[in-house]
Amino acid sequence: MRAFSLGKMIALALATTAVPGVLWAQSANPPVADTGARPVMLLADGWRFDFADHDGAQSPGFDDSRWAQIAVPHSWNRVGYYLQPAGPAANRPETVNKAQGVGWYRLSFSADAALRGQQAWLEFDAASRIASVWLNGQFLGEHKGGFSRFRLNASKALRFDRANILAVRVDNSKPAPGSSTADVLPLTGDFFVSGGLYRPVRLVGTQAVHFDMMDHGGSGIRATTSAIGADGATVDVEAKLRDESDKARDLRLETRLIDARGQVTARDEQAIARAATQVRARLTLPTPHLWHGTDAPYLYRLSTRIIDAKGRVLDSIEQPFGVRQMQFDAQRGFLLNGKPYRLHGVGYHQDREGKGWAVTPQDVAEDVATMREMGVNTIRLTHYQHGQAIHDLADRYGILLWDEIPLVSAWTWGEARAATPALVDNARQQMAELIRQNENHPSVASWGIANEVDFGNSLPGFLSNFKGSPPDPLPLLKTLNAFAKGLDPSRPTALATCCEGRLFSAGVEVPITGPEVDLGGANRYFGWYYGQPDDVGPALDALHANRPGQPLAVTEYGAGGATSIHSDNVLGGPVDSRGRAQPEEYESHVHARNWAQLAARPYLWATWLWVGFDFASTVRSEGDAQDINTKGLVSFDHKLRKDAYYFYKANWSKAPTVHIAGRRYVDRAYRVTDVAVYSNAPSTDLMLNGRSLGAMTDCAQNICVWRNVALATGTNVLVARGAFADAPVEDHIAWQLSADAARTIRIDSGTLVAGRSTIGVHGSDNFFDGGVAGSIAEPADFGKPAKPVVIAGTPDSAIVATYREGDFHYRVPLDNGRYRVTLTFVEPSAQAGERRFDVLANGKSVIDTIDLAKVAARTAVQRSFAVMVRNGQIDLHFRPRAGKAIVSAIEIAR
Repeated sequence: MRAFSLGKMIALALATTAVPGVLWAQSANPPVADTGARPVMLLADGWRFDFADHDGAQSPGFDDSRWAQIAVPHSWNRVGYYLQPAGPAANRPETVNKAQGVGWYRLSFSADAALRGQQAWLEFDAASRIASVWLNGQFLGEHKGGFSRFRLNASKALRFDRANILAVRVDNSKPAPGSSTADVLPLTGDFFVSGGLYRPVRLVGTQAVHFDMMDHGGSGIRATTSAIGADGATVDVEAKLRDESDKARDLRLETRLIDARGQVTARDEQAIARAATQVRARLTLPTPHLWHGTDAPYLYRLSTRIIDAKGRVLDSIEQPFGVRQMQFDAQRGFLLNGKPYRLHGVGYHQDREGKGWAVTPQDVAEDVATMREMGVNTIRLTHYQHGQAIHDLADRYGILLWDEIPLVSAWTWGEARAATPALVDNARQQMAELIRQNENHPSVASWGIANEVDFGNSLPGFLSNFKGSPPDPLPLLKTLNAFAKGLDPSRPTALATCCEGRLFSAGVEVPITGPEVDLGGANRYFGWYYGQPDDVGPALDALHANRPGQPLAVTEYGAGGATSIHSDNVLGGPVDSRGRAQPEEYESHVHARNWAQLAARPYLWATWLWVGFDFASTVRSEGDAQDINTKGLVSFDHKLRKDAYYFYKANWSKAPTVHIAGRRYVDRAYRVTDVAVYSNAPSTDLMLNGRSLGAMTDCAQNICVWRNVALATGTNVLVARGAFADAPVEDHIAWQLSADAARTIRIDSGTLVAGRSTIGVHGSDNFFDGGVAGSIAEPADFGKPAKPVVIAGTPDSAIVATYREGDFHYRVPLDNGRYRVTLTFVEPSAQAGERRFDVLANGKSVIDTIDLAKVAARTAVQRSFAVMVRNGQIDLHFRPRAGKAIVSAIEIAR
């Protein structure tokens, strides 16, 4: 089936996967003699590198003896670090390298004898951003774009009588008007573009006749399942051929489909007309075994060979191949092979701490294993073309992919209203490379043509250099959409929006870009940058109602999470989404509330949280990190899994999962706390210091919460035990409660993360009922740190600057006895008489009609009183008489 209907449903069927550079020799089928395996020489070791622009470095006689000795893959950049490094290998300020510009690579090598008499091709899996290549002083070519494979014909320059000198000039200069990279995507983005030869380089040999090595870095072979029905499947194969000679030849094209047992299940052989450059074949598969996602990712092998009149194989490519049908329905969501299939997964960047972009296939395999363990069945490959390894693994494990080009947020400079012709050409080139190199993968579901190009005049901080009235993205989107569909009409196009339907201040206008593609995608950060977490559901309903015939996905959602910053109550104060107050617990809260909304909307064809792993971004000084986007569920070194990771594992994975949240918040501020456990067990028991606190069943969203758990002074061992059919599963953590925290409760009112204090540890705002949090301090923004304030009358301005106001209570659980309560106030803005209020303790007035502006405006004020607790709780009521009652800090001492 090659259906592609716009409106309520988009359906397609494909077969796949071309793997250039990863080739398998075929056993002979007489009278064919299989001599068509391509010799491949990996160019990994022995390179020299220097980060500088050198005149004459392309010359074979250039002296590079003082350059650094490196191996490829390589990147000179190391970006981003945690303020509390995890170990000796972690990035630190002194090891970070954010330099962008020109670097040179040189390699001396001897050509393998197997390449003699062959056409020789230099193959670069990626070079960022611009690569200029010379071999033995001969200029072979230039490639613009830092993410895709490209090849250059090195046949005339390669030498067998002496060492060859390969020189590569790589330029990752930051794009700016007039710069070398001004027309090379991406122009900007919330991620760092590393420089270097960060994926493998190799020398590949072919015969004069070969599957086209210049097909945009692809294999020259395209296979599409044109029909799947009761009578079997039909696979159409299109091969592009290239002949570097002028010889007349009698050739045949043989195409075979081989099952997992090694049996040929379909075969086609035909003569190739002289000078043919494109040949089509059709295979019929009577009883196809379908590729069905993570449940059954069945792969055939597609063998394609060029054979001469003597039965010799001149070129041969074998590739994994999956037969499947995908449907995108605006009401029912995603269907795989005709069956509903809920897609839930993560966005994924290709960098990791200590390596930057120069990751290995083993690194990628570890990442995929981490994501699979969480229960991911789809990955959005952001915001650029990813390498071969992730695509091959996705095919093997049944993970659906969204692929996209790096058209991110900007496409013009200054006051220009339209992209330059050079940038349009570069976008088309990167789109062609993305499609030709990945169109045969069964895992690839759609082609993303842009991300967040609909900011309009609501520009975020990292786009502050773009001036004037906003350019119109629609002409470029229309061009790319038509271009992508012309290259691959069997797959839908897609894009991710940031802004349609959001509430902005007066004067903000955003373009509507969603209708320009087949599939809609929404990046929505409710509960983080705007709104409340539960608002995401109604917002999506409104988008869906605007275009009821277009399938809609959520392409990003989430929150930052700093594993060394913690909160006692995620509702205690506003999150600082651009600054430091980004506790791990709040990230978990946003994900749980967002997911509750997303899971309840079956019309969504996919959801991708943002993001799988923390990644480098030089526009951020947030959480416990510098130049790191901390929205990942796993840390930048790809080792530490945050609590939110286990929330999804408990909800997405079938594997028995029990995880106590808050394990890194070891030194507790309060004696009484809630304990949350992510568990997909039928029944989960929690024990504290060997004593059971009771079992829970049928916990909503697989989050079991034990309320008001009283900790003991010293070490508190918590054990959660899930009762599964095969065997129980346990999780253990230990918390500490100091003698001071056991004796004295100190509440930093109106804050999500407690400030530092000279008198003892404060907890973040907790035990409140009602009121609204506020602060005198100015919050952070992109590139702008928060502005602390100095408040007279206190050494603890950070504590006093935040407050809770309104008509509200603090109901604090306590042992019975006599306590002294000390309240700290500050008047942030009201004039005398505008704010007057009482304070009651257990219903009795302890402060009558205080007017802070009269007492001392913008100066800390304290009041103390004694209270007798008889029923296990103190109830402090802040009752307004005029305006709103207010408090900045509460201390309750035994």
